[in-house]
Amino acid sequence: MNILVVDDSRTMRDLVSRELRRDGYDVETSEDGIDALEKISSFSPAVIITDLNMPRMDGLELTKALRARPETKYVPIIFLTTESGEELRRAAREAGATGWIVKPFDGPKLLAAVRRVSS
Repeated sequence: MNILVVDDSRTMRDLVSRELRRDGYDVETSEDGIDALEKISSFSPAVIITDLNMPRMDGLELTKALRARPETKYVPIIFLTTESGEELRRAAREAGATGWIVKPFDGPKLLAAVRRVSS
């Protein structure tokens, strides 16, 4: 299964990717929402994991853009962010987010979330 990891931190992209690949997933990474939108058509992710705060296009804008596209309208989107405020979570849900995990992430919890939204 293809998973797209979107985060402006190379370290975080590497950590999340390593955890997912170890569990057998195919992973592509993007540094922000604009980069993610450019890679979507050639990668066709089954799940998208995105940070909230990123330059050029943040996670909320990315989620709205993905929900507006027929090919990604129903792809599960998990936010992986340092933010934990209820208002931001609500905004993410309203934009179309499927899940929310607060950094630092726990590998088993991340994998459980991916399995939950992809089944």
